[in-house]
Amino acid sequence: MTLALGYAKVNVAVSVLPQVTFVKAIGGEKVEVALMVEPGHSPHAYEPKPSQMRQISKAQLYFAIGVEFEKVWLERFASQNRAMKIIDTTQNITKMAMAHDDHHHEGGFDPHIWTSPSNVKIIAQNIYDGLIGVDRANEAYYKANFESFLSKIDSVDSSIREILKNTPKGAKFMVFHPAWGYFATSYGLVQLPIEVEGKEPKPQAVAQLIAKAKKESIKAIFTAPEFSDTVAKTIADELGIAVLKLSPLNPKWDENLIELAKAIAQ
Repeated sequence: MTLALGYAKVNVAVSVLPQVTFVKAIGGEKVEVALMVEPGHSPHAYEPKPSQMRQISKAQLYFAIGVEFEKVWLERFASQNRAMKIIDTTQNITKMAMAHDDHHHEGGFDPHIWTSPSNVKIIAQNIYDGLIGVDRANEAYYKANFESFLSKIDSVDSSIREILKNTPKGAKFMVFHPAWGYFATSYGLVQLPIEVEGKEPKPQAVAQLIAKAKKESIKAIFTAPEFSDTVAKTIADELGIAVLKLSPLNPKWDENLIELAKAIAQ
C-alpha cells in the first residue's frame, strides 16, 4: 500500500535482523527499515556496502543495539548523515558480562540483549520513543502497535515459562558461542560455553567438556549457523544428545526462544 503524498515513510536503519522485526512491529507501514549486518554475516567484523552507506545518508533514525560492528561504524554513520538521530535501544537494560569473559567483546558485555523477552519490552519502548520523536503525527498509530507488541511479548514469555515449568532451576545447557545469557538468567538456567575466546577448543579441552556435560546431565547442545559445529557434534555423539542450530540473529526471535526452551525442557 502506498501512502498519500506528504506522508513519506520514516527511514530507519538498524544493525541486526531481530531489530527489523522489532521496528516493523511498532512502525508498521509507516517505516522503511534498512538493515546493516546482512543475514549470514557476523556482527563482529561486518563492513557496510556502498548501497548501505547510501541508505544511511537518507535515514532519519539509527537504532543502535550495542553489537560490535557499531563500535567502528556508528561514528562514520554519524559523520555521513549529521541529521540522523542515533537512538541507543539498550538504554535501561542491565548488561551482563559475556560468559567466560569472551575477549572479542570490548568491555566483556554480552550484546545479545534481545534473547530475553523482558529486554525486548525495553527495546520496544526505546524504538517507540524514537519513532514518535521524529513522527509525532503518527503517535496514535505507533502506540497501538507498541501496545499490541507488548502483549505479544508477554504471551511469548508465558509460553516459555509453561514449557520450562518442570525444568529444575539451574538446569544447564551447552552452547558453542555464549549468546543466550539473558535468556538463561530470565528463566533460571545456566549456559555452558564450548568455545574459548571465540576459538574451537583443543582435543584435551573437548574431553573435559564431555566429562562436564556428563556430570551436568546436559540435554542439548546449541550451535549457531555462523560457527562450525564439529566440536559440538563430537560432544553430542559421545553423549547421545541432539545438536541444534539456533542463531541469536534469527528475525523470528519469538519462535527461536520457544524452540530453545523446548529443547532444554526435553
